[in-house]
Amino acid sequence: MPETTEDATFRDDDWYADALVDRHFVRCSFQRVDLTEATIRGATFTECSFGRVALNASRHVDSAFIRCAFRRCNLFEAEFVGCKLVGSTFQECDLRPLRVTGGDWSFVALPGADLRGVTFAGVRMREADLTGADLTEATVTGVDLSGAQLHAARLVRTDLRGSDLTALDPTSVQRAGALIDAEQAVVLAQALGFEIR
Repeated sequence: MPETTEDATFRDDDWYADALVDRHFVRCSFQRVDLTEATIRGATFTECSFGRVALNASRHVDSAFIRCAFRRCNLFEAEFVGCKLVGSTFQECDLRPLRVTGGDWSFVALPGADLRGVTFAGVRMREADLTGADLTEATVTGVDLSGAQLHAARLVRTDLRGSDLTALDPTSVQRAGALIDAEQAVVLAQALGFEIR
């Protein structure tokens, strides 16, 4: 059975380069914990809070952060592979350069986030809040953005090929140089009221 920890507070702990495997944390608080270069595999964090946690260069594989709150955390060069972050929120976090491959980030809140140059590939981001997020020169390919909030987002030179853009109002975003495929061009043309025959 995986080890489960509930309602605990971890403060100023040094977990540098540690491996957290098959651990379960429920309603735990992590404050100023150093998880730099840590490997987190098959772990689950439910309704946990992370404050000023160093997650830079950490690697997360097949793990879940459900309804977790990240505030002022450093995710510089962090990587998430096949992870579930449904309903989690990020506030004032350093998210560059973040790399996310696969997994489910639906209902994630990243309003106003600096996501320049990050990579989201093959990720489910249904109804994610990306209001005002800066995705300049980011790679957002094969991503399910259905129902996502993208108002006032910066999509300048963003690679959006293969992503679901049905929720995107092209007039409400900065989009100069954004890269889309032919199928997406039809969707966006229709969003602008064009009839395609």
